[in-house]
Amino acid sequence: MTLQQLEYIVAVHRCRHFAKAAEQCGVTQPTLSALIQKLETELGVKLFERSAQQVTPTLIGQKVVAQAEVVLTQAGRVKELVKEEKHSLTGDFRIGILPTIAPYLLPRFFSRLRKEHPETNLHVIELKTNELLRRLREGEVDAAIVVDWGKMDEFEKTELYYEQFVAYVSRESRLSACKAIRTADLASEPLWLLDEGHCFRDQLVKFCNLKSARESQMAYSLGSIETFMRMVESGQGVTFIPELALDQLTEQQKELVRPFALPIPTRSIVLLTTRDFVRRSLHDLLVMSIMNSVPARMLKLNNTEQRV
Repeated sequence: MTLQQLEYIVAVHRCRHFAKAAEQCGVTQPTLSALIQKLETELGVKLFERSAQQVTPTLIGQKVVAQAEVVLTQAGRVKELVKEEKHSLTGDFRIGILPTIAPYLLPRFFSRLRKEHPETNLHVIELKTNELLRRLREGEVDAAIVVDWGKMDEFEKTELYYEQFVAYVSRESRLSACKAIRTADLASEPLWLLDEGHCFRDQLVKFCNLKSARESQMAYSLGSIETFMRMVESGQGVTFIPELALDQLTEQQKELVRPFALPIPTRSIVLLTTRDFVRRSLHDLLVMSIMNSVPARMLKLNNTEQRV
């Protein structure tokens, strides 16, 4: 049994396809298949059920794959420990980030970080919270930039910054005349909200007690913040944007922005790693780069803001 064979069965488990797994591992399909068959012969069990439609692990295969993931993670930590001992920033670093954070945060620091540290091979993937936590837990990403919203005690958490929610109001809306938006004002307004599973939406629905939340999802269930901004600009309803998005708006777009009345709903952006993560030098570099890229006032929660 080799680490290479364990890597191959994990890849097949995740891809549910031998050809895709082979491509991911950088080998030919016959090579991957032959080594997996050799492992099955050595163990005396069948790890995968193969059909024309898909490849699925057997019951014992699921257990073997789960243990293989643990072994591969621990083996990878050996190399990471050596790199950290040398304070090395070389190698791959996989960062997961929420789609409601990425467009507004990444342009602030990512290009500069890559330019200043070309020895670090940074990879970024955008996913919703639950999928990010799963991938972090299983070692598919090294760190995750998410919103702190409970159920994360198993991870090590570093606070990055605090970000207010802001209303984006069409000129035709009655709220356009308001200087600040109260949660009660939203009760009868047509709202453009992200689909369920986005913490950006879920936090707003909870904080504002939005009764019309499901109606907006029925109207447009797979939108993005940018899509909903275009809907508002065309004269339809209200949506919400994160504070960092304000710097990317034109002067004309800023005329549609309305702050919330006090207390202002605010989200906490954090960096998560597993508790046994060892690449502290890379962790600290990423944290420093992010915190230096946002306005200083966003590094602390002030008394006009309410964390949601």
